[in-house]
Amino acid sequence: MSGLVEARALTKHYPVRRGLLQRQQGVVRAVDGVNLSIQRGECFALVGESGSGKTTLGRSLIRLLEPTSGSIHFDGEDLLELSPKALRRRRRRFQMIFQDPYGSLNPRMRIRRVLLEPLQVHDLLGKDSSQDRLVELLETVDMDASALDRFPHQFSGGQRQRIGIARALATKPDFVVADEPVSALDVSVRAQIINLLYRLQQSLGLTVLFIAHDLALVEQIANRVAVLYAGKVVEVLPARDLVRKAKHPYTVSLLSAVPIPEPEGRAGRIVLEGDPPSSAAPPTGCRFHSRCPVAQTRCTSEEPPLVAHREGGEVACHFPGELKSRFVET
Repeated sequence: MSGLVEARALTKHYPVRRGLLQRQQGVVRAVDGVNLSIQRGECFALVGESGSGKTTLGRSLIRLLEPTSGSIHFDGEDLLELSPKALRRRRRRFQMIFQDPYGSLNPRMRIRRVLLEPLQVHDLLGKDSSQDRLVELLETVDMDASALDRFPHQFSGGQRQRIGIARALATKPDFVVADEPVSALDVSVRAQIINLLYRLQQSLGLTVLFIAHDLALVEQIANRVAVLYAGKVVEVLPARDLVRKAKHPYTVSLLSAVPIPEPEGRAGRIVLEGDPPSSAAPPTGCRFHSRCPVAQTRCTSEEPPLVAHREGGEVACHFPGELKSRFVET
């Protein structure tokens, strides 16, 4: 079954320039050969450490960043083959909710103009009253018409993020990239925004790429989860199987750090030594081998492909399940 969004061998490299003449001395491999398939109507979560390439991948999928190589198919059409004019016509079908509700809204624009702008850009006003459409968008995110004539600084962080969500929904998109939409918010309002996103995804039939670093959160709201490490997808599995069937040592290590109500029921946290590898000079073989507690000689020279596992999901590891059986289940 083909997905609404398909990425194949997707890479995004940034040039490293040094010296007086700013000559290129290498590249930063922010995203390096990623394969993903996001099904229509699902919430697909992307998790990993800061710097793993999550935001770069999300923005590349909708061509807010231009990939270095690879392919991106949206509803069967290769986005990288489109001309700028053709891409602009397609943009109404995929939108983004940004991480920072303070920086993503123009402080000089009233909310009326913030919401009106995407409708004007994509010529979606039609014969209906623009006022009615703007009020409808605000009501969709549990706000009222009184917000239209106010400026962003007059709202709380949670309210600004609701406005950002309303703006993303203005063009009635099929696919939405939500880039850590609650990480900049107070704990007291995070649950409200997550519940809102879940309700909208279900009621509107949206396909959502939900970028996060909170495994406990994505387990609750996502259909499937992909784990990203140093620009590579190392594991993909159904969210309901995240705790029970995770096989990659990195995923198992992340799960061991998630707070649980009964910590005495867990074997203990797995503390990884060292730092993530440099994206400018990634190691040979498996990129996780320098921090992996179960790495062997093969891991240092042979890069494991992302392949289907007999118990479900996909994993890029020469010894899947070894860390979990050795340290967690004993």
